Amino acid sequence: MKVLKFGGTSVGSAERIKEVASIITGGEGRRIVVLSAMAGTTNTLVEITGYLYNRNLEGARDIIAALEKKYYGVVAELYDTPAAAQKATDYVKDVFLTINSFTKELFGGIQERLILAQGELLSTFLLTTYLEEKNIPVRLLPALEFMRTDAHGEPDSEAIKSRLLPLLDGEDSLYVTQGYICVNAREEVDNLKRGGSDYTACLIGAAVQAEEIQIWTDIDGLHNNDPRIVEGTAPVRHLHFEEAAELAYFGAKILHPTCILPARYANVPVRLLNTMAPDAPGTLIDNVPDCGTIKAVAAKDNIVAIKIKSSRMLLAHGFLRKVFEIFESYRTPIDMICTSEVGVSLTIDDTRYLGDIVHDLKKYGTVSVDLDMCIVCVVGDMDWSNRGFESRVLGALEDIQVRMVSYGGSNYNISFLIKEEDKEEALKALSASLFAK
Repeated sequence: MKVLKFGGTSVGSAERIKEVASIITGGEGRRIVVLSAMAGTTNTLVEITGYLYNRNLEGARDIIAALEKKYYGVVAELYDTPAAAQKATDYVKDVFLTINSFTKELFGGIQERLILAQGELLSTFLLTTYLEEKNIPVRLLPALEFMRTDAHGEPDSEAIKSRLLPLLDGEDSLYVTQGYICVNAREEVDNLKRGGSDYTACLIGAAVQAEEIQIWTDIDGLHNNDPRIVEGTAPVRHLHFEEAAELAYFGAKILHPTCILPARYANVPVRLLNTMAPDAPGTLIDNVPDCGTIKAVAAKDNIVAIKIKSSRMLLAHGFLRKVFEIFESYRTPIDMICTSEVGVSLTIDDTRYLGDIVHDLKKYGTVSVDLDMCIVCVVGDMDWSNRGFESRVLGALEDIQVRMVSYGGSNYNISFLIKEEDKEEALKALSASLFAK
């Protein structure tokens, strides 16, 4: 069995829904299709809840009416037969009657989550009805019947598996279900937060021990460099889960490392595919390492470097603990870190509390801050036993000012802190050194 997830842009119009239908019916074997809400729907539903929290009922009704009109337009374009169109129209009408009902009662978190769930309910019903119109056997699998979270808001894997597997006992070969939405420990409709459709797909894939989890988007997979800066980039065809997690931090928005953890632990491969090029092999992510290879280079802007220098650190214990406690108190993650006998340098990308952090750090030493920095990361098999890899990377950056180097914290990356203004030159130099044929 395979699990196929399609994001909001992939089902963003009647034409795109038809393309998804073509993709999911073109393969063999059993398939579970996970859908996000149509592009823009969740943002609009969030906007509606904002009006309702502020008791601006007229504003909410205006936005609701505009969104409902959009869906009637999709229905008119999607279906060929009056029966299918009427079935979809009736469902859309019922959904928006539900949403409108919240303009007539007290509004809180429970009602908000119910509204946010409607996007996925709409997209899955529209696709299922379209497939039925085309006489394609399909079964709508309500996520609210099996997707569960525990008291801490984390997915309850055992509950998901025990509820899902009995629903798959029949002879059906194609199922459609909702991403993002779930039922929490209080038996209330809830959600898996943004990016939740990827999470849903991986949780389902792990529960059924899928052959493969496919994440379909309109992005052409992961590249070995940023195609906006470096010419001649190539798609990365294979990544280890650890390598994918490294790239995700550096802006590979096609996936989130937390979302694919269930697949990684269940040893189920994840493949990133492009709805605009469905025949392309995409990027396969699994637990199989490619020894002795460098896969990709990525960069992250808007980095701040902080150096704390104190002679009291020499031969002293507790200094690093005090530094880390300051960042913990402001809930600010640290990205890179380098230490010496008398100081520590580190980077952050969340600057909301930068002034307060610097103020508190000055209790322990002299503090300097460098703004407008950039982390460049080389991802691949960076185990220290591989001779020469770090020298190839350093050699490529011989003309670039490097503020920090992080090597050895992971077997899958080596990172450099440079000025943002040097990023383009650095990426081009690394690409020429590491990937030129």
